[in-house]
Amino acid sequence: MSKIKIEYQYFEDCPNHKKLHQNLLEAIKGIEDKIEIKYILVENSETAKRIGFRGSPTMLINGEDFEGMPPQEEPSLSCRVYKNGIPTTEDIKKRLNLFH
Repeated sequence: MSKIKIEYQYFEDCPNHKKLHQNLLEAIKGIEDKIEIKYILVENSETAKRIGFRGSPTMLINGEDFEGMPPQEEPSLSCRVYKNGIPTTEDIKKRLNLFH
């Protein structure tokens, strides 16, 4: 069985990325062997443009944005706003269960 691939995109100055990262690590406790996490530190506009940055933090699961947001045509180094707030540990667990 192939691993679930998570791409975690962020920049250091965004205050929300540490909370989402903490929630992500809590969500994968016990299933770390089924998960592959790739971290992308977005430090400049070139990187933001290359990945279609949706804002920090962004989490792609098997290439799909957590909220289904498409890549941005004019990406910028900005904090991301989630419709229902930063995804909780439970939100992430539910989403990962869809891929088991």
